[in-house]
Amino acid sequence: MKNNVITKLEELNLIDRFLFSETMEDCDAYRATVSILLEKEIALLGKTETEKELRVSPDLRQIRLDVVSMDQEHRLYYTEMQQRDTGNLRKRSRYYQAQLDVSLLEPGSKDFNLLNDSCFILIAPFDLFHRGLYRYTFEGACRECPDLKLEDGAIRVFINTNGKNRQDFSQEFLDFMKYIHTSTDQAAGATASSKIKQIHDRVKKVKLSEKMGVKYMQLWEEKAYIREEGVIEGRSEGIAAFILDYLEDGKSKDIIINKLIRRFSLSAEEAQQYYEKFSTPSH
Repeated sequence: MKNNVITKLEELNLIDRFLFSETMEDCDAYRATVSILLEKEIALLGKTETEKELRVSPDLRQIRLDVVSMDQEHRLYYTEMQQRDTGNLRKRSRYYQAQLDVSLLEPGSKDFNLLNDSCFILIAPFDLFHRGLYRYTFEGACRECPDLKLEDGAIRVFINTNGKNRQDFSQEFLDFMKYIHTSTDQAAGATASSKIKQIHDRVKKVKLSEKMGVKYMQLWEEKAYIREEGVIEGRSEGIAAFILDYLEDGKSKDIIINKLIRRFSLSAEEAQQYYEKFSTPSH
């Protein structure tokens, strides 16, 4: 959805958050995805939650998890698809971990061993750590004794879909890295992985669903409206700053209005309205 031009639902790839979330609503697709990413068989209990919101207190920031599920050993898996490096992903993963942990214990619980083990997985098309790896797995370890693990049950995994160490991964994993970027019949047909084919079956159902098409359009329109409101608000703030600067320089009303007309392509009436709005003492 770049430059206000909508990408058709059927042209989306798994790297797109909407398609990822809708695909992972299917427990089998999510199980296959987590199993490929961690390169071990994961047996989920049969239910996933997408766009799960957590707010442990009205005074704390809410978080939204793309996909959450639990395996037969009651270990939680929560997965995020992230297209852009926001510069705060390391600490964001820490905050998500903390919020999730706080939500797991009932009020009054005294035994912290009741906390579920958890695995946070962030998938991104960039290398957050700049080491050229496809996968970075973090568990608590002692600095003085690197072989000593904290074993607190929390794991954070960062997937870089454009890694370089191909020799360290299975062909299935490597094929999935490609499929995330090109989620097509051709890409699914080119792999021998039954898990990727299973995921693609779900992707096709989402892309062909009329209900999903309506939901996708509504989401796009909502985001477009928010962007438009932001642009209008930003433009208004720019005009306000412009007027105040010229007032501080002692410019007359007529000069400021004429400059507004030329600078912001306003009509004389619009420039007059902006001047009256922002030249008052309350602004």
